[in-house]
Amino acid sequence: MTMTDDAFTSVAIDAARQAGALLKANYGGVLGVNELKQYDIKLELDVRSQELITAILLRSFPDHAIYGEEGIAGNQESDHEWIVDPIDGTVNYFYGIPHFCVSIALRVQGEIVLGVIYDPMQDELFLGRKGHAPTLNGQPIQVSGRTALADAMVTVGFSKNKESIDAGLKRFKDLLFQVRKTRMLGSAALGMAYVAAGRLDAYIEEVISLWDVAAGIILVETAGGRARLFEKDAKAEKYSMCCTNGKLPLLWVEDEMTATSQPAAS
Repeated sequence: MTMTDDAFTSVAIDAARQAGALLKANYGGVLGVNELKQYDIKLELDVRSQELITAILLRSFPDHAIYGEEGIAGNQESDHEWIVDPIDGTVNYFYGIPHFCVSIALRVQGEIVLGVIYDPMQDELFLGRKGHAPTLNGQPIQVSGRTALADAMVTVGFSKNKESIDAGLKRFKDLLFQVRKTRMLGSAALGMAYVAAGRLDAYIEEVISLWDVAAGIILVETAGGRARLFEKDAKAEKYSMCCTNGKLPLLWVEDEMTATSQPAAS
């Protein structure tokens, strides 16, 4: 990042907070559904949230690129690319479960250098920046110090096809008998933010999109943790994810993921 770090950060925070306010204002109301899938839901509000974020980002940085769950915008040749998930946890949101967030990351020349994750229901804003300690509502955070699986709280996500669900179930069962507790929360970005803040010790997902985890990667890594991506589909930027506090003996999970994919630069 450059001397405009503060400008990138303040605009990303503004975009996340405004999108979060939009989501909170519509929470519990009548929602327009654009698409219903067996394991997923696409809302009209996903599109509105991304359009709002896009407008705020491109107003300040008109030559930047936007790469989001709901499409692309801006100059796709730019070295500066904003990676946006306008509602991470859409299914939770649709069912009235107050665990979802807005996730915005900035990738410069292929490197993620800034991440903002905002939970509007808890009014919690997680901020990660290259070269800086990450924060939660302005206060420094760090990963947990737990080193034993028997003490660990782990979240495992399940993807949207039979192969990845089967693989996730096997891994979930393997972990279930080794850790203190497991959770399935429904928001990848918040799962990673919770690892960064020491609330969770690891988050594992068999297949995930880049926009789900981009902001979380820099949060976890600047908080002292370890976030590994394993490439499943390069063109679609689909990955397996193993994110930990960097202290738990979970390298066997990374080995399993390596066996079925390729390590990817984060």
